[in-house]
Formats: sequence, structure tokens, C-alpha cells
Amino acid sequence: MSLTRLTPLALALLLAACATTTPPTTPVTAAPPGGRDQLPTDLAPPASAQTLAGADKPAAANRNAAASQLLEDNLDPDGKVDLDAPDANADLWVRLRQGFQLQDLDDDWVRKAEAWYGARPDYVERMTTRGSRYLYHIVEEVEKRNMPTELALLPFVESAFVTHAVSSTKATGMWQFMPATGRDFDLKQNIFRDDRRDVMASTRAALDYLGRLYKMFGDWHVALAAYNWGPGNVQKAIARNQRQGLPTDYASLKLPDETRYYVPKLQAVKNIVMAPERYALSLPPVANHPYFLSVKIERDIDVELAARLAGLTLETFQQFNPQMNQPVILAAATPRVLLPYDQASTFAENLERHVSLNLGPLASWTAWVVPKTMSPAEAAKRTGMPEAQLREVNKIPPKMLVKAGSTLLVPRDEKVVADVSGHLADTASLALAPDAPPLRRVALKAGKGDTLAGIASRYRVKAEQVAQWNKLTGNSRLKPGQALVVYTAYTPSAAPVRQAAAKPTAAKGRKLAAAKPATAKTKVVKAGGKGRNNVMASAAP
Repeated sequence: MSLTRLTPLALALLLAACATTTPPTTPVTAAPPGGRDQLPTDLAPPASAQTLAGADKPAAANRNAAASQLLEDNLDPDGKVDLDAPDANADLWVRLRQGFQLQDLDDDWVRKAEAWYGARPDYVERMTTRGSRYLYHIVEEVEKRNMPTELALLPFVESAFVTHAVSSTKATGMWQFMPATGRDFDLKQNIFRDDRRDVMASTRAALDYLGRLYKMFGDWHVALAAYNWGPGNVQKAIARNQRQGLPTDYASLKLPDETRYYVPKLQAVKNIVMAPERYALSLPPVANHPYFLSVKIERDIDVELAARLAGLTLETFQQFNPQMNQPVILAAATPRVLLPYDQASTFAENLERHVSLNLGPLASWTAWVVPKTMSPAEAAKRTGMPEAQLREVNKIPPKMLVKAGSTLLVPRDEKVVADVSGHLADTASLALAPDAPPLRRVALKAGKGDTLAGIASRYRVKAEQVAQWNKLTGNSRLKPGQALVVYTAYTPSAAPVRQAAAKPTAAKGRKLAAAKPATAKTKVVKAGGKGRNNVMASAAP
């Protein structure tokens, strides 16, 4: 490949990288031929970057050399992307087809899926165009593991390559990981990020999971069914067939309709990739080279600033980096971002310029660990931000308290120098509690005939709680005069006074006495009916 085919900025970065005494982890690769034609309109390098490259050549060269250290290949840091290879410009669909290994299915479920896709050419076009951003990198990872390349098509079935997709069962990302399964494969999920949406992390985890399932079942179709339905359910289906003396291959297993349709949908996508013209569909051209690079992040940085330095809209930046839950990228937890080729170079150069010329702070947000349980209003006052903003940024619903040990995103004061630590970035959580009235500690003595259930009912608490507070068992009998304690938000003297049923003649013309509501200053109130001792009420400790 001729160097004249490189963009000026990418060429400058490539030459700077070659001249640097300490080379980057992976050689900087140029923008692929025709790559810019495949990018959305807002991915064109900004004029500011082009002006910067020629305004101050010595300074720009230094910045280019520094910026080149931030660029690296994202799937295999030790590997090299050779754009001079004969097949570098080949259509990636051809490479995919050459790696197909799964035995074909041919049944009514497959024909149903083919008909569904064939009747929706606009949907297929959107889905494949979206998937073309990520396919090269997924195929690379699949081939490294010697897996069938059909697996690279699975996100078409799972999410149509929507990286922020969320199912009704809370499965998330283009590989649709459930929370627990994601954690099993080291996909962090906290207030700052959700790695189930991370393009590279979720791809690694999905292929690890599929590899484990194949090792477990020894059949790719069964492994795929387990990916959808869960390995435990598939094992039960296999055991059921074994007890009945039936075959245990995929076609013989009793599966729910969703799972029965799942593998045929992948077969239908495979058939369309093999011969799209048969279904009157077309596939977008996808070049056989990386669509994006990863760029190192060494300091916390606002998402909006990162997008601006890359010359991208916020929406487009988030398409490549959908894992962030907050408006700041924490370097300790997200050490790199993904960007298209030209924008990776632009970002690296502009970031170096921003820092070297001290053009402003990179991050306007930081993390604060709440020292005690408090209201959002108090937390806002302590951190110097409006309560409404604190609630919105941290997603705190009304009538909730923030529990001690929770982490809140708050404005970063100019005095704060250190970035958020790796431990906090990985473990940050938000715990809330109902903003209920404070509980009162009520000391009382049991009266004749009192039971745990009766006292619990009187103070509107549970009998188990009364037993626990007083270190009793659930079937303990109370003795008259036995000292007890109850914690409640309910004022005991507000309980309705129980009255003996009066005869109609005796009740005529008489007024019933209303119970006085107790206040915080109440010292003595009646515990209940005749023979019961006095109750002392005090504020809870």
C-alpha cells in the first residue's frame, strides 16, 4: 500500500511514531483506504485539527509524537495490523463466509426467520450497517479462538448490534448479558459503567461464555441454545431425553419456542450473508481492516470534552463507548476509548495540545463517598450543587435518603488534583433508604394477658420484631410487669381506645372520650385496657 493513500494527519502520526525512541505498544496504522467514505458525516476530521497540523510545524510534530503514544490496536496489543496485506481491502463478508463451520439447519423455523428478514429490507440495512462498525474486531477475536465465524453474526440475533439494548429481563448490550452472568465473566456493573455495553469487554466475555458452553455440551447448536435459555435448563432437557431413551442432539431436545427459534434465526442470518440476492437484500460493503482504534486515557475526562476533542457529536462518541453511565470517564476503570481511525488521531493530538497548553481541566466531575446517611438536600449543600442537579445526575428518586458509604457524582473542585481511584471506580455503589419519620423508642411493661402479637398489633409492628428487640423467641410468654421495648413511628396513645360494648339504653346520650394524640414530650401514656401498667415513651437513641 502506498503512503500517498494515507490522510495527512494519519501520515504525520505514522512518521512521528516511527521516529520516536520509545515506540508505542502497537505501530500506528493509517486510515484505511475508503474508510472515510464509510463513516457518518459527523466523523470527518474537524477543521481545527487540520489547521493545527500546519500552523506550528515544530510544535505540532512534538504533539504528534506524544499523541502517537496514545494510539494502539484494541483487540491484540501485541499484534500488528498490516494494511499492505493482499487481502486488507477484501470484503469482510467474504472472510466471514470462508470461516463458516456449523452444520446447516433446514426446517420451518429457518424459513420463518428468512421470511421475516426478507420482508424487512430497511431493518436489515440498518442492522448490517450498524454491525459493520464492529464486525472486523469480532471476527478477529473469533478466529483467534478457532471458533466458527457464524458466532460473529450472533449480535444480529441478540440485539441487531444495538450496543445499549436492554431486554425486558434486563439483559443488556449487543451480546445481551444478564447481570449475574456478566459478573461471572468480569463485566463490571456499577454507577460509573456497565461493561455489558462495552464493545470489546462484552465480546471477550461472550466468546469466553460460548467457549465454555461448547466445552460443556460438545455441540455448537446445543451451546447456542444454552446461551439463550441457560445451561442449567439445557442440561435438564438433555437429562429428560436420556431418561426416556431419546437422542440428545439439538433437534431432539424439548425447548421453549423462543429458544427453538433462536438458532434458526442465526441460520437465517447466515443464509442471507451467504447469498443476499436470493432474498432480494443487499449488504453494505465492509472492508477487511479495523474500523476503529483504541486511544489511551491517562486522566479522568468529561465525556462531552472527549467527544469534542475527537471532533464527534456526543451521540456518535457514545456509539463507540456506550458503557459509561455518567458524564465522566474514569481513567482507572476505563483506560481507553474507541474511536474511528481519523478521529482517533484527531483526539490524541487535540488531547495532547489541551494538556500541554493548559486549556482547562479535563474533568469537571469526581466521586464523593457519603460519610453518613443523609438527605439529598444535605448532600447537595455539602458538595455545593443544587439538590435537583444532584438528584438528576445520581438518579435519586424522591423521598429517599442516601445511605452511608454510597458514592455520589459531584462537581470537581479546582482544589481536587487526584483522579478517582481504581478501587472506588470499580466498587462504587449507591444505596438508598426510605425517608421515613424517625423511630421512637417506647419502653413499656407487659400487662396481664399481653402477648407479643398483641403488643405488635398495638404499635403496628411485627411480632418477630418485638421478639428480636427484646431477645425473646416468637412463642415466648410475657409476665405481668415484664419490661419491654418497641421501636415505632406510630404514637402509641393514638391507638383507638377499646371500649366495652354498651347496651343501647346505657349508651343513650353519652359521649365517647376521644384519645389525645401524644407528642414528642409525652411522658406517660396508657398502655391499654384495665390492669395494664404505664408506658414510658422516649426518643430513639
